[in-house]
Amino acid sequence: MLIETDCPYLAPNPNRGKRNDSTNLKYVVEKIAEIKNLPPETVAEISEKNAKSLFFK
Repeated sequence: MLIETDCPYLAPNPNRGKRNDSTNLKYVVEKIAEIKNLPPETVAEISEKNAKSLFFK
């Protein structure tokens, strides 16, 4: 799983209605962590590992 901001006009809560950018990734990580019942740090670490694996082969 990768986390990104490819939808510039659909920011996550609490920034709904504003332009989306990478500063909102923390909200996505927090929501994934809630759904998966994991600490947000674990979700961020897994996502970072996956991104490095994909982009830095």
